Amino acid sequence: MISLSDLVDLARQFEGDLSLPVDLLRVGDLAIDVDATPAIMGCVNLSQDSKYRESIATSTRSAIRKGCLLAAQGADIVDLGAESSNPRTVQVLAHEQISVLMPVVKELAEQGIVVSVETYEPAVARSCLEAGALVLNYSGGLASDGDIFPIVADHQATIILCHVEGRNSRDVSARGIDEDPIPGMLDYFDKRVEHARSVGVDRIAFDPGIGFSHKGPIAAHARIHYQAKALLHTFRLRRIGLPICHALPHAFSLFEEEFRTAEGFFAMLAHLGGTGIYRTHEVPKIRAILTALRALDPQTSGAAT
Repeated sequence: MISLSDLVDLARQFEGDLSLPVDLLRVGDLAIDVDATPAIMGCVNLSQDSKYRESIATSTRSAIRKGCLLAAQGADIVDLGAESSNPRTVQVLAHEQISVLMPVVKELAEQGIVVSVETYEPAVARSCLEAGALVLNYSGGLASDGDIFPIVADHQATIILCHVEGRNSRDVSARGIDEDPIPGMLDYFDKRVEHARSVGVDRIAFDPGIGFSHKGPIAAHARIHYQAKALLHTFRLRRIGLPICHALPHAFSLFEEEFRTAEGFFAMLAHLGGTGIYRTHEVPKIRAILTALRALDPQTSGAAT
């Protein structure tokens, strides 16, 4: 069980990282202080393979409706994806992704909704940014950076760099569970951020990638312990100086039929760890939790909306 003494020990051990500032999240004409007002990314999956059935859109019309609903429920960003990150599912070709994503991106962008697209394919990134997406939720690894970063720079888009040690989020060959993954992540993101900035990408956030698959068969309880620990240790990544995004876990094996409460639980851990951007399938729940936390903060009490 997570206890107050555990949290105190963690804070004392890495006290110097707790109050480090991070850049504003810049998306289009917006500049968001995610420490003061966390940003919420709501998910719409155009792949039928998504485990989170409630987020699946079965048609263009369905995806547009879901995207509008998420925005109305409080999502600052609507994140679209056309391929599951689960390597055991069918891989969707780039032209097929473009075919289903483009009309949704265009319509949502025309309605003034901030659209993000999750992909590691350069062709998909280029087409969706041209169609009006403002954010690339980049699930590719180092091998594709040289192709992706110039596209992002050309469109002055925001990029979320994911911690992907293989070729992309579906490549599990390089992923394991480290006892303390933070030092490796610091080095990993420092190098990628430096590369991105060298080619003109200046709107950057990053995602530690705790929701991606891992190398080999890992017991569900070990995976959940890793995810919880990584969320609580997130503040140690503030040394990078950029907004931190987490895709909140849903931990079916732990929550079973109450799995829709899981992201709210993990949002609490993410908040304690200093997360600024919350990617979720449960926008109303996460918005309510973050609003309550802000209202209960002595420094912001009375300022919650």
